[in-house]
Amino acid sequence: MVNSVPPNSSSIVPANNQNFEIFSLIWLDQDVESQYIQNAENKLRSNINLIKKFLDVKKCQQYVEDLSPADRVVMIVSGGLGQQIVPSIHKLRQVISIYVYCMNKERNKRWSKYFTKVKGVINEVDELVSQINTDRQIQRNLDEPFSHNLFNVNCGNGTSTSDINGKFIFSQVLIDCILRIKSNEED
Repeated sequence: MVNSVPPNSSSIVPANNQNFEIFSLIWLDQDVESQYIQNAENKLRSNINLIKKFLDVKKCQQYVEDLSPADRVVMIVSGGLGQQIVPSIHKLRQVISIYVYCMNKERNKRWSKYFTKVKGVINEVDELVSQINTDRQIQRNLDEPFSHNLFNVNCGNGTSTSDINGKFIFSQVLIDCILRIKSNEED
């Protein structure tokens, strides 16, 4: 599903636009309707169902700020528009990574190096798609629920209860440690 926001659109998100996925992609570029971006979209659809495109920095920023804190957004920005929007959105929890897709890598690397969520300054479509798909797979693995098997199913009747009790205590200590971890805005 690809949604485009035309430059003269008065509404950023239509009322019937409901995103049932946590992970989505936002593309901010003045050439958002060009053929090379359409080709990149087709390649990205295998991992990302919701792709929103914007021409206007303010509308894009408003859309990102209005997202739920539970949503996760990957952004692709052009060099010029990236310089305008990245400083104001890079600390938002919703934004997990930003890619600068541009023709002048050196110039855009200079300003983007100060923002940790900028994962790359890229000028090749295939490299961009590959990097986003790789990072998406890593993020998917991180988002999956943590599972820990306490018992060995191949174990016979000779298992000692002290071994089982030790594993139980270990799991309780692990859960306690995880619950005590403090989160911050950058998590």
